[in-house]
Amino acid sequence: MDHFRERVAVITGGGGGIGAALAAAFAARGARIVLADLDEAAMARVAERLARSGADVLAVPTDVTQLASVRALAEAAARRFGAIHIVCNNAGVGIFGEVATATHADWDYTMRVNFWGVVHGVEIFVPRLIAQGAGGHVINTASMAGLVGMQWLGVYCASKFAVVGLTEALHRELRPHGIGVSVLCPMIVRTNINENSARNRPAELRNPGDPVVPPAGVLVGSTIAPEEVARRVVRGVERKDLYIFTHREQRDILRRRAARQDAMFEPDVW
Repeated sequence: MDHFRERVAVITGGGGGIGAALAAAFAARGARIVLADLDEAAMARVAERLARSGADVLAVPTDVTQLASVRALAEAAARRFGAIHIVCNNAGVGIFGEVATATHADWDYTMRVNFWGVVHGVEIFVPRLIAQGAGGHVINTASMAGLVGMQWLGVYCASKFAVVGLTEALHRELRPHGIGVSVLCPMIVRTNINENSARNRPAELRNPGDPVVPPAGVLVGSTIAPEEVARRVVRGVERKDLYIFTHREQRDILRRRAARQDAMFEPDVW
């Protein structure tokens, strides 16, 4: 059975970047698409492109920080398409700055979107997937910053580490139900996440001087297109991979992290 043909895919953060690329990749395989985004204009443009290519698409304005909004998204998708099979909890924001100088507003905004946005998606959609008894797949977008702590990304790292841990646990829980679970951990992708994060930040959670721009050299590694990320997600869903990586350089970084941990068990250290 094709993992995508005639299946219904819900994608938060579908108004651009990785979300829009996922929608296009799934639609190309015959999936029906439900876009969710806070930016209605951007989402409408993506929906129009998909419709012109022949996709069956529904766009639902959604604030993933609000449980009621995500519930309304699920209900709108069910009214239009019936069952839901693929859920991409993809909406996210990027916040730069050192932990010591982070404001409570930085923590609040980042966790509301990056962590609670995923939690709300899991809370609303996973019971539906189980009740349907038709398999399916959940993809939670984290980051390489959810696997390795990085300077100037401490708040962001905290939110993404939480998503990785949640997804690893969910992977174990949903396996007996025949539901796949993946955590997407990209490095640098060519998106407008920084600009969108600043523009969509609620006024009450903004700091004087926002947005903060990181010093040169903080973000290292190659930059890839969202379409390459989407290609890897499609493959990951087909294989039911838990981890979906996007950059070759991630392997050495993860090996060094594992080696540092393993070294703590050497006799002269232990």
